[in-house]
Amino acid sequence: MNWYVIKVISGQENKIKMYIENEMHRFGLSQHLGQIAIPMEKVVQVRDGKKIVKDKVHYPGYVMIETDLQGEVPHIIKNIIGVIGFLSETKGGDPVPMRQSEINRMLGKVTELSNSVEMAQIPYKVGESIKVVDGPFNGFNGVIDSINEEKRKLQVMVLIFGRKTPLELNYMQVSKIV
Repeated sequence: MNWYVIKVISGQENKIKMYIENEMHRFGLSQHLGQIAIPMEKVVQVRDGKKIVKDKVHYPGYVMIETDLQGEVPHIIKNIIGVIGFLSETKGGDPVPMRQSEINRMLGKVTELSNSVEMAQIPYKVGESIKVVDGPFNGFNGVIDSINEEKRKLQVMVLIFGRKTPLELNYMQVSKIV
């Protein structure tokens, strides 16, 4: 069996993986199908002051499949709804399998991505008005003075007793003023 890359409609990778597995089983060709890999990464997003960990497809629009393209197998895969075709397929020719170095990198990346959690983009900008929603200064309004990306902290200027006072807060302690 060799690894191939299939171009699919972006956003439907998991659905197409399920379709491929079901169709191969339905035609009794499951022995020609190995693994189907969709490299995913965990991304942390901040919504309403809460951390949410989501799985995000690392290569949108592509599914990696281990199969031997014997008999009807390539036609079954190509005719699945959402499948555009094999990557590196020449017009009228056969799909080209992935090189071993690409497979090792891809499989290594899959396990590396599933273990690591990528921090989401910073949802705030310098100069933006915010409201403190947690901690001893809960209820105070302020303006973001600076952002420390390494510590994932915000330097916020808050008016306390008529004087501007700097506070160091994390992203969970503030929300945007709409």
